[in-house]
Amino acid sequence: MSTELLIVGLGGSLARVSRSRAALQVALDGAANAGAETAMLDLRELALPMYDPDNEEPTPAVSQLTELCDRADGMLWSSPMYQGTISGSFKNALDWLHVLSNREPPFLHDKVVGLISAAGGTQGLQAINTMEFSSRALRAWAVPYVVPVGAAYRVFDSDGTIKDEAIELQLRTLGAEVVRVAERFSAEPSLHHMAECEEAAARVATA
Repeated sequence: MSTELLIVGLGGSLARVSRSRAALQVALDGAANAGAETAMLDLRELALPMYDPDNEEPTPAVSQLTELCDRADGMLWSSPMYQGTISGSFKNALDWLHVLSNREPPFLHDKVVGLISAAGGTQGLQAINTMEFSSRALRAWAVPYVVPVGAAYRVFDSDGTIKDEAIELQLRTLGAEVVRVAERFSAEPSLHHMAECEEAAARVATA
């Protein structure tokens, strides 16, 4: 894989020990092992202001968010599931990506996104579904295979270290697949993107 590819992780929560951030790091490690450069946008560290459409003057944190997302060849998104959907801090970060509307190409045009959620219960797909809708609105391509981490308190210990080898493999493989698809998109601009994302889903499902 080309080391020129940049895969940016966006997510986590405002908690000191965030399981969604820990899951995101594992997936980023998978992307790095596949040969990509990686960067983490940790929402706790960014401490973004609330998005105000009447005042899009970027703070240093907003500039860091938007510039890294604009440079990225692919992304990994990870949110906790709060009240059946993504966290407010994650949604606020996505709202700030409206700043990219005036870029050429705009928003996250043709970037590949892998989706992860961390839930306290057994289901995390509601958060995944919300992220998928948002990726479409931002003109990105979400890999159809997703990793909803249910009962995340059993998967990670109190320090955020992963304990479940099967889920660790899923997360690492998802990171590698985002690299693979992003590399294909970069090498072949005319590629049928939906077909390539569907192939990625099939490859990860067999892991």
